[in-house]
Amino acid sequence: MTRSRRRSRHQGRRLTATDAEDAQRRIAGGLRARGLDAGDRLVLVVPSSAELLNTVLGALRVGIVPVPVYPSLTPAELDGLVADAQPALVVREGAVLTELEASDPVDIADVPLARPMHYTSGTTGMPKGVWSGVLDDGAARALLDEEAALWEFERGDRHLVCSPLHHSAPIRFAAGTLLAGGEVTVLDRFDPAAFAAAVAELEPTTAFLVPAHLQRLRQHGLQPVSSFRLLTHAGAPCPAPLKRWAHDIFGRRSVWEFYGSTEGQFTACTAEEWENRPGTVGRARPGRRLSTDRDGTIWCEVPDHARFTYWRDPERTAEAWRDGAFTVGDLGRLDEDGYLWLEGRRDDLIISGGVNVYPAEVERALADAPGVAEVAVFAVDDDRWGQRVCAAVVGGTTAEDVLRFAEERLAPFKRPKQVVVVGELPRTGMGKVVRRELERLLPPSTTGT
Repeated sequence: MTRSRRRSRHQGRRLTATDAEDAQRRIAGGLRARGLDAGDRLVLVVPSSAELLNTVLGALRVGIVPVPVYPSLTPAELDGLVADAQPALVVREGAVLTELEASDPVDIADVPLARPMHYTSGTTGMPKGVWSGVLDDGAARALLDEEAALWEFERGDRHLVCSPLHHSAPIRFAAGTLLAGGEVTVLDRFDPAAFAAAVAELEPTTAFLVPAHLQRLRQHGLQPVSSFRLLTHAGAPCPAPLKRWAHDIFGRRSVWEFYGSTEGQFTACTAEEWENRPGTVGRARPGRRLSTDRDGTIWCEVPDHARFTYWRDPERTAEAWRDGAFTVGDLGRLDEDGYLWLEGRRDDLIISGGVNVYPAEVERALADAPGVAEVAVFAVDDDRWGQRVCAAVVGGTTAEDVLRFAEERLAPFKRPKQVVVVGELPRTGMGKVVRRELERLLPPSTTGT
């Protein structure tokens, strides 16, 4: 068995397509030997790694549906997701991935036969699994071909994975590269110095970043890079100065933005298109059609192979679909040439470091804190993370006590970075909290960027 475990000062494992193919066949064999079959869910609660990537792909290529889960979720959060997913196997230790990779190989399909089931929260903050089921051969091939045609994956690509593999975009780009015969390096975690070292050593041709990564690279003083043919970003709004910096550093022809969600992809936008229409997130991807309703809600019509349901939730599935088009509740406008501008995210959504945080979910957790009578969660602009999570509480408690309680109940990215105790929350005449007024409750020195 040939397995590459080359590591350098950037602390990433480098995978060739040949190494990955062998590993995926063995992992698929290991899963089959443990009794898993097509359509079964495989919950993966392990840190991002090349081994995790191979496990996700090995499972998908025999129709087993991986459910990658952020490993820093609290036990209460994790238990709820595991119970909902009804998995055939839960992997909580990286050693199990190594054991799977040492199994006898089996035949696997040329392409993934499903999409991973990622959990995403809606405006209620209740996590829901995005489920595509097991695809037939034609739909599976169409799903891969669509990505390959847009991003032009090729054998000569060297892709650098910078974002956690618990999210959909990093998996899509890494998988597309390996299946095209290219090479992938998975960073253990994103760090500006490690990124710069990897770029200098490996000369990657492609990467996916979120704006928070770009901001940290800018602060690090990253110098112009010439190796990239494709540098994509998404996950949060990208401020114009940061966008222009990325164009200068990575090359105007290399930088693309796209707008999408865990549920599906909407648009793609070149640097030239953005510069001609500053602020746009581009036009509909090939095979999709965008529209907005009278309220400004964005709808995206997709081909059959891109359809989904919410796992075990027909009611929310029905709310998301209308005549072959789906929505995730974002608001926007389309110009006469079909270019989309976003005018609002999902209700009250906070995007911190490219990760979605839903106030309702955080509020439910903090409402159980001793002494808390009322709580409202909101965002404040942040130079590093794009937005940071804050909370205003009413009751007989202290900010320190609420922060300590949050450490027990919420994953790090969901925890408030600031808490302020107030006498009352600003409300409308109908009693609804006015979130846009919450920032003024913080001390003036802690707001803004």
